[in-house]
Amino acid sequence: MKFIDTIKNIWKIEELRNRIMLTLGLLLVYRFGAQVVLPGIDASQLANFAGKFDTGLGGLLNAFTGGAFANASVFALGIMPYISASIVVQLMQIAVPYLQKLQKEGESGRKKITQITRWLTIGICLVQAPSYLAGLPALGVPTEAFILGQTPMFYISSVIILVTGTIFAMWLGEKITDKGVGNGISILIMVGIIATLPQSFAQEFASRVLESNGGLIMILIELVIWFVIILASVMLVMAVRKIPVQYARRTASGGYEKNIFGARQFIPLKLNASGVMPIIFAQAIMFVPSAIASISMFSDSEVAQSIQAAFSDIFGLWYNLVFAALIIIFTYFYTAITVPTNKMADDLKRSGGFIPGIKPGSETGEYLDRIMSQITLPGSIFLALIAVFPAFVVKLMGIQQGWALFYGGTSLLIMVGVAIDTMQQINSYLLNRHYDGLMKTGKNRKAVA
Repeated sequence: MKFIDTIKNIWKIEELRNRIMLTLGLLLVYRFGAQVVLPGIDASQLANFAGKFDTGLGGLLNAFTGGAFANASVFALGIMPYISASIVVQLMQIAVPYLQKLQKEGESGRKKITQITRWLTIGICLVQAPSYLAGLPALGVPTEAFILGQTPMFYISSVIILVTGTIFAMWLGEKITDKGVGNGISILIMVGIIATLPQSFAQEFASRVLESNGGLIMILIELVIWFVIILASVMLVMAVRKIPVQYARRTASGGYEKNIFGARQFIPLKLNASGVMPIIFAQAIMFVPSAIASISMFSDSEVAQSIQAAFSDIFGLWYNLVFAALIIIFTYFYTAITVPTNKMADDLKRSGGFIPGIKPGSETGEYLDRIMSQITLPGSIFLALIAVFPAFVVKLMGIQQGWALFYGGTSLLIMVGVAIDTMQQINSYLLNRHYDGLMKTGKNRKAVA
């Protein structure tokens, strides 16, 4: 079989084999840490607490940490503070001249930006860790679970451990990126999401089969729909609009000669250039209405209670309508700040390239900006539909909420995007090895050396 042959080829490449083994080893360490409960908390008392994170917003938060949030684990905050810090720094690069300067300095500038992101991550953790610990009793952790009581010493030590856990997870992600395969931070998030998949499917299977709620036929239908939505997500991630580009041919005199025989290539403009960031932005905004409505000075009014109820149900109508609208808006916003069409046009002009029928320079930038605006609309609508699709399967098919989270939204898009990126990296190793194998002296570089 071709698949088995591919696995054998991967195993034959020593560097790739070592990278994959290192990646799996570091992921195993991360998953082990997600099961280690904070010192001072009785793990046997957390059963009711974990049950609160099977559905709703709690289930969404718990999914990104691979169950560590509900386990009161040393990795309870997960890698999300680092993601939040990265987003903040990326947005600040638009308005802060110092960060703009660092961005233009190449590798040294990127290292400084990474260092700023790490320090900001620690700052975010110092805010989130005490909030998480203070919220444990309100979320259902009984008083008996705190073995030594909720003393200042418990809070100080737990905050230090939670911050250290996030820093360690960040270090694991960077090591996977440097020494392993794929983007380490993204892989940690993906593994955390996948960790909750077997339990969610088991709950759905028990609901359908053991409780005679549709039987195996409904399970089969759900798996087919899931497969289709995965294909749609792959199409969204991979889809590009190819803008033809022609390069001038350098003449013997040192000038350029523009003719049809010049090298012809294309600029790939992605249908979804912003990835999952609009969903993450929109998700963060969706926490705000219910948080404001829950403030004591507003919580007694009927309007505040209705708002809190509407925005606490992630599968409700109003939640998903607002959610979809925010995703479309943020898709345009994030695409505008991450796809520098003017810079692309300048780089194209300096390299002697041009788009047929379009003048180099500002007209090329305007043309690329217009094309991006045109393809961003269907891309944003498609992204919004995938993001709210879990609500459709819950309301129309009665699927368990934990299992429905894998039918769209951030979870599915992260899984698809990371899987494609990792497969492309592995494939590049295979292609390079195959190219070396075509050369008599290049089959084994060590031998040649």
